[in-house]
Formats: sequence, structure tokens, C-alpha cells
Amino acid sequence: MAKLKLEELNRVSVEEFKEQEKLPLVVVLDEVRSMHNVGSIFRTSDGFAVEAIYLCGITGQPPHREIEKTALGATQSVDWKYYPKTLEAIKELKANGYQIIAIEQASESIQLHEYRPKAGEKYALIFGNEVNGVNEEVMQHIDACIEIPQFGTKHSFNVVVSAGIVLWDFFAKLNLK
Repeated sequence: MAKLKLEELNRVSVEEFKEQEKLPLVVVLDEVRSMHNVGSIFRTSDGFAVEAIYLCGITGQPPHREIEKTALGATQSVDWKYYPKTLEAIKELKANGYQIIAIEQASESIQLHEYRPKAGEKYALIFGNEVNGVNEEVMQHIDACIEIPQFGTKHSFNVVVSAGIVLWDFFAKLNLK
């Protein structure tokens, strides 16, 4: 077995990425404070071909060198919008037929492995602040809440790790037969 060379990976160009079919999903970042986390989520969103990222509140916006450090150019491929308030983003997404889902530990949350996204539906996944999680006001406007099961001593995953886990899960459930 040999590792593939970059030219063997057959990656699409930014232009081809913009035209290709996307996972019917928008990532919403609710007050994510770390620029490195924002950049990493851009990179992960590119990898799973999500429709867009909505940056809300204090969440940093491109162009910014700390975002680019981890995004590695994904800010050019993944569409994004900025909203001063997360509720503004949610209102627009609901009006456009998206199911609003918080990724959070909450009463009545659904364990990720038990959640079944449906083909033909559109989803907006809200990832919250590194310390406080998804804003309590935002939680009052969601359609569902997904929780990632954890079995160790820590009470949460880093927001980037959470995004990677959940995006892979949605990608696998919606695209792999």
C-alpha cells in the first residue's frame, strides 16, 4: 500500500465545487469565538460539500489570517453569510424550508446514532460557543436537538470535533446506501 500523491486525489476545482451537488445542509455557527475553529469548520464543510456556513454574532468572518490558517482555502469554496444575530439566520432558514437542529446537550435531545435525516429534506445544524454552547434564546426556536453520546470524563467535545462527527453522520446517512 502506498499513500496517494496530491495529483492522484482527483480533487475538484473551486469552480467545479461551486457547481456540484451539495449536502442539503447549512452549518450555523452561533457565537463561535475561535478563528481557528471557524477555519477548521470551513475546511470540514468543504470536505462534506455542505451548502453554506452562516456565521453569527461574534463568530469571525473571512478574510482573516487565523481563519485561513486552518481553512486552507475553504473560505473560497464554501458559501457563507454573516448575521449579527443567530435568530435572523434561523428565521431565514425556516422561511426557506430548513429543519433547524441544535447540536447540544439538552432535555429531549435525540442521540446522534438514533437520528435519521430524511432524503429530500433540508437541514440547518447549529453549533454553539466553545464555553456556553448554543444560546438559550436560540434553543427556543429549534425543531430538534441532537446530542453526541460521550463515555469519558469530559462533558463535551470541541466544536470542530462535534462538527466533524455530525457532518460525517449526516453525509453517511443521506449519501451512503
